[in-house]
Amino acid sequence: MSLARHDWLLREEAHRDRADALTAAHRDRATRAEKHPVWDFLFTYYSYKPAQLRRWHPGAGVELADAVERLGWRWYSPGRSAGSAVPDAATFGQEKAELAALVEKMLRRTASRPGQFGCFGLHEWAMVYRAEEHRHAVPLRLGQAGTDAVVEKHDLRCTHFDAFRFFTPEAVPRNRISLSRDEQPLFEQPGCLHAGMDLYKWATKLGPLIPGELLLDSFELARDIRLLDMQAAPYDLSAWDVVPVPIETPEGKAEYVRRQRVFAERGAALRTALLNAWLGDGAREVA
Repeated sequence: MSLARHDWLLREEAHRDRADALTAAHRDRATRAEKHPVWDFLFTYYSYKPAQLRRWHPGAGVELADAVERLGWRWYSPGRSAGSAVPDAATFGQEKAELAALVEKMLRRTASRPGQFGCFGLHEWAMVYRAEEHRHAVPLRLGQAGTDAVVEKHDLRCTHFDAFRFFTPEAVPRNRISLSRDEQPLFEQPGCLHAGMDLYKWATKLGPLIPGELLLDSFELARDIRLLDMQAAPYDLSAWDVVPVPIETPEGKAEYVRRQRVFAERGAALRTALLNAWLGDGAREVA
């Protein structure tokens, strides 16, 4: 596939406008050094800045005509016509073999498993269980004793290592399984909110191999999931107009699972789109 300069410049401009709209509130808060317990996560944990998010790429194998300025960009190679440039998945795979293997493994293995929908977002509760200091300097909705009681009345079923690693020492043995970084691909599953948010992480890792439109789709999914993640958390975020999803109640659990399933469906479509955009028909089986 080849895009004429006029066409790809229009797509680049549309991408920048969309990215700017998505990051406007964050950039405005940054001018005032104002922190936000929900939305800062998208720019700190994932460490992809608004300026990077607004950089458009066409995706692996898509040739940009008259794009000589991009030939100096990482993982771009000359195309078939003079002065053209194309994001090169083969070069990426050679230079970043370990990363490429990990990303493909995580995407494929997660997609191959059924979603699990019985965790109820208790990972955030496990992060403050019997703790004197908390990750967010905001009060707990139920107080410390009430929060601890909720954890003790439930099974902890976390399958995502990057949530599990923040559990308090007292919460770790309460989880159904013990998780490690090396074994992360063995347990990742598509019902997990963090697995859905991490589609944005994998998209950023693949850089120009992912079309800009797909990158922003994955950002939007991460944004929407992040809201539920914190609505279901034990924190009182009323000062930021965050309405809680009280997962300690049957009604709260039902709402959480309903929205979790919708996110799992969106994530499944994006997971497939990321693999197709990057590897296309050349995708290999992952053991």
